[in-house]
Amino acid sequence: MASSLKALLVDDMAVERLVASAMLRKFHCEITMAKNGKEAVDMFLEGNEFDIVVCDKDMPIMTGPEAVEKIRAMGATDVKIVGVSADDNAMEAFMSAGADDFVPKPVRPEILEPMIQEVINKKNN
Repeated sequence: MASSLKALLVDDMAVERLVASAMLRKFHCEITMAKNGKEAVDMFLEGNEFDIVVCDKDMPIMTGPEAVEKIRAMGATDVKIVGVSADDNAMEAFMSAGADDFVPKPVRPEILEPMIQEVINKKNN
């Protein structure tokens, strides 16, 4: 049966959003996109709920870790947040901000897809 997983993709680079959205589409996710951390935070402030957030680190206006910290501070603890970056030091920044997982860029399906599957399994049980 198709999953109704709600995913939020946060990246300032359109090509990166396309790559990650292709992976999420394999799992029949309902995808929402944001171009920076502030847009992502605003979506949560507007009452939108997501099962998984895939968030880049370096973006204009608000970085990924800043957005993660604000989203967690709003009480969004059930959403799985995955930080992504080509920066070697990004994992620590994301994890200390409250992210659940980290994927180095370029994002590879064999790393991201098991994380998506884990969220689907949790939601279906």
